[in-house]
Amino acid sequence: MVFTQRAKNIMISLWFIFVPIGTFLVYINSPTKPTEWENYGYYLLLALLSSVFPFVIAGSTIILVLWVNAAIFMKYGLLAELISMQLSMFPVIYHMKITRETLFKYFFNSFMFFLLSVICGSLILGLGFEVGSIAIMDVILYGSLYAISYILLNHVILYIRELICGFKPFFLTKDFYWETACLLMTLPFGLSLYLFETATGPIALLLMGIPLITITVIVRLYSDSEKVNNDLNKASEFGHELAERLTSAEILDMFVERVSKMFPIDTAYIVDNVIDKFIILRAVEDGVKKELESSHEEIKYSFVGNVYQKGEPILYNKQTEWLHMKPSFLSMEMQSVMAVPIYRNQKIEGVLVLATKSKFAFEPYQLNIVHLLCSYFAVSLEKARYVREAVAQSEICELTKLYNYRYLDRQIATEMEKVVAGAYHSLSLIMLDIDKFKAVNDTYGHHSGNIILKEFAQLIKKEIGGEGTVGRYGGEEFVVILPNYTKLQAINLAEQLRMKIEQTPFIVEQGLADIAREEIIFITASIGVSTAPEDSDEGNSLIRNADRALYIGAKQAGRNRVAEYVK
Repeated sequence: MVFTQRAKNIMISLWFIFVPIGTFLVYINSPTKPTEWENYGYYLLLALLSSVFPFVIAGSTIILVLWVNAAIFMKYGLLAELISMQLSMFPVIYHMKITRETLFKYFFNSFMFFLLSVICGSLILGLGFEVGSIAIMDVILYGSLYAISYILLNHVILYIRELICGFKPFFLTKDFYWETACLLMTLPFGLSLYLFETATGPIALLLMGIPLITITVIVRLYSDSEKVNNDLNKASEFGHELAERLTSAEILDMFVERVSKMFPIDTAYIVDNVIDKFIILRAVEDGVKKELESSHEEIKYSFVGNVYQKGEPILYNKQTEWLHMKPSFLSMEMQSVMAVPIYRNQKIEGVLVLATKSKFAFEPYQLNIVHLLCSYFAVSLEKARYVREAVAQSEICELTKLYNYRYLDRQIATEMEKVVAGAYHSLSLIMLDIDKFKAVNDTYGHHSGNIILKEFAQLIKKEIGGEGTVGRYGGEEFVVILPNYTKLQAINLAEQLRMKIEQTPFIVEQGLADIAREEIIFITASIGVSTAPEDSDEGNSLIRNADRALYIGAKQAGRNRVAEYVK
């Protein structure tokens, strides 16, 4: 959830208004003072150790410190528990990775725990509990009430905060259930610790505290391994999704998007090396795609260039670690940075840079996860290249190296959509057919016929240049697609083509004679022209119209001429 600056200011103000003066009032009204708290230091040490090892269960962060603080409250009273809870916050704050932007979290949590200590402690004392009592039933009853009211009030305060800030909170969240479950398991340890220590002294803290701390550490390690496994599963799923993308652009966009969601980052960059020149291939800042430029030299002598040269990923926890090697595109607001090389075919092609405004935002294992994702990314790009080449081969005529009918049909349909949408004012199509081509094959052989087809194709392609799309539609038929060409313009171009073909000599081999020899021959072509939208508003009809004009208006009229389609 994102809090407004006004909400953050209010949370900080609550601390300054209530906590300092409130702590002082608790101190002067406390029946016991720190000088009278024998063995308090042992309890405090146990509370701090308990808060050092938070762990995650089903996405809920659990800190097992309340069982110790319940014992401290019953042993020394409200002031001692308040001090213990405030000091126990510091290890928690360290794990929260508080920055200048998130400093309000410390103040609010300190204020909230102050309220919890005062309200819950005052409630139990008001109900009749006497600090230091060792009556078994009182310890069980009041200790349980203290801990349960603490959990309930904690979630009430959080619920009210979120409600005031305009969120849609839920009271009985999974955090509440997990914290309650953990409390039910650890509270008996706290009550027993209090009774045992009262009877035997500090040795009880060792006998009961160390086993529970050890269990907490083991659960923390298990929690961390579960988190790693969860991230690995996400990485595997991510790899499969990347593999399903067929174009390089899709893969690039999806890769940056998903990495941004998997890790707590503010910016992501893919730096590529093209012909020994570094370029920023993709850049996303605060969720927005950006077009950035940075000189080759600036990147080369930054930590990005260092990662590229060494081929090893690197993790920076704060700005001072990378500032002397800062790439120009990285904002001075960033703190934690991961830079990971991208390998393709055992060669480094580029570097992925992830950054966030928080210090110590990344775990070391996450660097390995990102490294794995970069491998998936590189493999997917390679696959996309092969797919692209395979598609290109399926769309190219092997003999003439022009587009084939599959590509032409799709291209005509695409261009017609632009005409319908108003992007083009017209679309013309020229269809050419070599006159008496069967006679060429019969006289000189199919090898010579193929030579003519190849030279004919290159002649048309050279004449058209970038004005349109040229393809072999089949046999000796060729098509030229001309966006934004009127019928008159297309007819004039077709006439220029006809004359060029008529005047061009073709060298063929007389392969059917007893003695092979080269001959120069001349050929002609009949041409049909059709234009959208005046002749048709549908791609297939445009082809049929040009074909009809070719055979009826040009072939049947004597060949070697240009004919337009007439309705």
